Amino acid sequence: MRFLLNLVLMLTVALALGFGLSWYALTDGRLFGAAQIGPWTAWTRAGSPSPDPYTRAYLARNGALQLGQSEGVQFFATADSDGAPLNSACRYRIDGLTPTATFWTLVPTSPDGAAITRSDGPAGFESNRISRADDGSIQLYVSKSLSPLNWLEISGDGPFWLVLTLYDTTVFSGAGTDRDTMPSIIREGC
Repeated sequence: MRFLLNLVLMLTVALALGFGLSWYALTDGRLFGAAQIGPWTAWTRAGSPSPDPYTRAYLARNGALQLGQSEGVQFFATADSDGAPLNSACRYRIDGLTPTATFWTLVPTSPDGAAITRSDGPAGFESNRISRADDGSIQLYVSKSLSPLNWLEISGDGPFWLVLTLYDTTVFSGAGTDRDTMPSIIREGC
């Protein structure tokens, strides 16, 4: 009887550990193939011809069209720079420098990928349509309420994501990159 109880306990622990690690690898994945820079996460091998098994599983689960490695990279932020989840009831300032890229976009989406911007407004920020400081830094606002400078109005309730797509970039190329240059996400109020 004791043997049977130990066997059931071992199988339960093995299944829970196996499924738990698989779920973590496919959703968060920072230990298995995703790179994290501040609040931003990117699957660096997503556009490569032979991605690692964790990236391949993430792509199959996500089901979105990916950029090729030479085309660019997408970063996702689900939390602000302090680690608090992004909430559409709050006002956020995206502040700092972006990595070198020919063009980039920043789009707020719901967790399932749907646009949450006002229907008659722009879908997101574009690098060629914003005002910058003299040093090239950006100061973007995402909120439901009017904000100064570069502001994007969002709608809906609950959590949201920020998707920063860098096109024709040197991030993760390995030679002279500015990998640690990512803008911070600062919650200014709710």
